[in-house]
Amino acid sequence: EIYAKKFEVVKIRCHGDFHLGQVLFTGRDFVFIDFEGEPSRSISERRLKRSPIRDIAGMIRSFHYAAYGAILLNEQYSDDEVERILPWAEVWYKRMAGFFLRSYLKHLGKSNFIPEEREDLDVLLDTFLIEKAVYELQWELNHRPDWVKVPLRGLKELME
Repeated sequence: EIYAKKFEVVKIRCHGDFHLGQVLFTGRDFVFIDFEGEPSRSISERRLKRSPIRDIAGMIRSFHYAAYGAILLNEQYSDDEVERILPWAEVWYKRMAGFFLRSYLKHLGKSNFIPEEREDLDVLLDTFLIEKAVYELQWELNHRPDWVKVPLRGLKELME
């Protein structure tokens, strides 16, 4: 679907590695840190202008990690407990992702870097979510093999 049409959106300089670990709460406000981009990308790649929807996808994937990582990576839970808890993780993840996306779009208003048509936004967001989950899978395979179940679960959900 990503190649089916030309999306009339502008690329901008983005965070490049936007996730919950890059957000600090000061007590009154939120501050974003570490704008250097994804560590495995070259400096020239990090300097490219990109769609900010990539950053949205990064934060949504971070909600997925927060929801499922706490359960799937906790060896103290029995298989039965995991199966009982996972539906609640899914509810939390979908609520947080939906709230974040709606809030982002509401506060942004009309912009030339977000497609006007919701279907176009969905195609871009789905594409960047899959791209981010594949990146996470590669990262986990290289750095934390025990964690691959989190991005694998995300990829499975995205493909369904």
